[in-house]
Amino acid sequence: MKIRRFFGFFLALLLLSCTARVPEDAYVIGFYNVENLFDTEHDRGKSDQPFLPDGENNWTGDKYGKKLANLASVIRAMSEKNGRWHAVLGLAEVENDRVLEDLTAREEIAAAGYRFVHYESPDVRGIDCALLYRPADFELLESYALPFDFDSDIVFEKTPQEQRSFKTRDVLFVRGRLGGEMFGFYVAHLPSRSGDKGEDLRCRGAEIVYNDAMRQESRHPGIKLVVMGDMNDNPEDRSMSVYLHGRERIEDVGEGDFFSPFLRMHKDGFGSQEYHGEWSIYDIILVNRALAAPAEGYGICRSDAFHYGYVFDPPFLTQQEGRFAGTPLRTLSGGQFLNGYSDHYPTYIIISQQ
Repeated sequence: MKIRRFFGFFLALLLLSCTARVPEDAYVIGFYNVENLFDTEHDRGKSDQPFLPDGENNWTGDKYGKKLANLASVIRAMSEKNGRWHAVLGLAEVENDRVLEDLTAREEIAAAGYRFVHYESPDVRGIDCALLYRPADFELLESYALPFDFDSDIVFEKTPQEQRSFKTRDVLFVRGRLGGEMFGFYVAHLPSRSGDKGEDLRCRGAEIVYNDAMRQESRHPGIKLVVMGDMNDNPEDRSMSVYLHGRERIEDVGEGDFFSPFLRMHKDGFGSQEYHGEWSIYDIILVNRALAAPAEGYGICRSDAFHYGYVFDPPFLTQQEGRFAGTPLRTLSGGQFLNGYSDHYPTYIIISQQ
């Protein structure tokens, strides 16, 4: 499957001459699974023991500080590439407010002036979703957490008793004004594929997001919605294509549908995560019709002649040698500290006045 990765890289090089310059009025909207951003202190009720100084990862203050510096350097590198900071950046796998405070205070990104929205969720690992935003760009109006439930016609594998004890990440929703227009952002980290299971749970998670998105469109006609997250599914999987109504082409996006720019990119060989030699794009961003085909105002921009999304995968984020050469340079492997970044590459889109 590394051939797919090479093909995506070759295609990106081939299309550089077609890539449009980032417009002056553009905003960058992105997502990054930061892979186990834990501090060094135990949070009551969380299974954070591996990320304590005496835990299996020997998670010391020095390692935590390097993790923060590395993540901040990624955010800064993206700003240098695009000529501007992300206006909005969704995050997955953050432990609490403290790690977000420490991250946004890092000198590498302090100039961005990021603030954040975060709610504690019942996930058994103690990891949540969050949203970084720049008040200079985005005016926060509303936020809430969407908990997981089983109130659906989906047939679930879990028994009623198992359903009552099931815990996972909440979906974060944030609404506000960006460029003078109403926007809403969903940040999700859908249930895992552990044991090659959980498709029903991910479909339900996508359904929860979709139902709330339709309520937001009803309450705020014309609102521009962005759904982002580590979906633990590829863009063509049922959770994204059926339950979130993700469409590959903008011309096929009808009322109640979402445009899924990373669907075409995945088919063309791009990837944001590698597992057992297979590349996936679980780090997905979708936009509703109002943002994909706007009557006026802001809309999604092309990244090249054929695509509308970006996977940020420079050499410094990539393992350069050994068994895992060519894959994202992660923080830990088998308990060994690699001083890396994440097992996912960040993804993003760019919007501008159409």
